[in-house]
Amino acid sequence: MSRQHVTAEPPRAGLSVQGLTYRFDGEEPLFEGLDLEVPQGQFVSIVAASGMGKTTLFRLLAGLLQPDSGTIKTASAGLVHQEQGAGRRTIGYMPQRDCLMPWRTVLDNAAIGLELAGVSKREARRRVLELLPELGLAGTEAKYPHELSGGMRQRVSFLRSLLAGGDLLLLDEPFSALDAMTRVSMQQWLLQVWEKHRKTILFITHDIDEALLLSDQVLVAASRPITRLEPLEVDLPRPRDYETTLDERFVYLKRQLLRQLGRIAPSGEGGGVL
Repeated sequence: MSRQHVTAEPPRAGLSVQGLTYRFDGEEPLFEGLDLEVPQGQFVSIVAASGMGKTTLFRLLAGLLQPDSGTIKTASAGLVHQEQGAGRRTIGYMPQRDCLMPWRTVLDNAAIGLELAGVSKREARRRVLELLPELGLAGTEAKYPHELSGGMRQRVSFLRSLLAGGDLLLLDEPFSALDAMTRVSMQQWLLQVWEKHRKTILFITHDIDEALLLSDQVLVAASRPITRLEPLEVDLPRPRDYETTLDERFVYLKRQLLRQLGRIAPSGEGGGVL
């Protein structure tokens, strides 16, 4: 009796970028022939110095800017960009600032993306109310942004992005404006939410510990124009919590990431901070 050889299929891409090139008028390119693939359901962080174009990349992925050339595809939306043409945009994009509308309640702020997508106001509100307890927002539906803490405002912003997007969420330094203790709390909260929903997340941060704690993979941009994002696989077991940052493996990966960023010398050259 012959055995049938079964080959495991590679993971489906949640995001696929090919040949992305973009420059602002009169400036050198930010991206030149960039290829990028994020497996569906993975949490991937991008780490790079300020001014490298990370936020511009997100604006390109979300369809807010049009690339000079290249293609951008997502699992849920299909083709977003091809050369000079634009397609559907069903990507959840959460910028650094929460951008909540001060005259709208939590319920109406979280529902606005659904409403703009053509969902009835009643149905949009129902979906928001269903998720409020899960995101730690139970009882806040009638509150206005000025009545919320910074962490709570970011939760509302995340909920809006979660509901409005497809399977891909772009999170642009969402915790950078929070104090250290609130930031740790929000990181652990995001881990719990992601474990449940398993959306494909692309996350920008300057915080190396944050990137390693949250991610399956960290992508590093070392120089401009960005032609490649150097990957670092984060092979830490899940579920994780903040104690993970004390593990020996975490410290080892942190050293590797610092080397990729040029912040410490390569092995054999002293290993000190540059």
